[in-house]
Amino acid sequence: MTDAVAEQSRTPDDPEDLKLITLARAALGRTGAAQGAAQGAAVRDTEGRAYAAASVHLKHLDLSAVAVAVAMAVSSGASALEAVAVAGGPASDDDLDLLRDLPGAGVPVWSVDAKGQLLEASRL
Repeated sequence: MTDAVAEQSRTPDDPEDLKLITLARAALGRTGAAQGAAQGAAVRDTEGRAYAAASVHLKHLDLSAVAVAVAMAVSSGASALEAVAVAGGPASDDDLDLLRDLPGAGVPVWSVDAKGQLLEASRL
């Protein structure tokens, strides 16, 4: 992960980050089988609002879960992010670049598998 500082493998201490992981897993679980979603993601803006989404794979549209969640946040007025959770695998380099487009210092990015086991923890 370029420009991301790897953290020790641990679970989040912040209950709001745990909630983001739950939301990302729920988004993956709700749509994963039906739409072939590879990931679920949730982001929290600096106002404390959370946005959860699953990846979208259609004939003419292919978006990562992170891209959908960020688009939802920005279209709702978010100007910066506070935390990110990705379920189903780690965030891609493209996703991390997208997350860097929004201001935020030391934004934690939690990546978990579908069962919630921590795969990776980093900060932007």
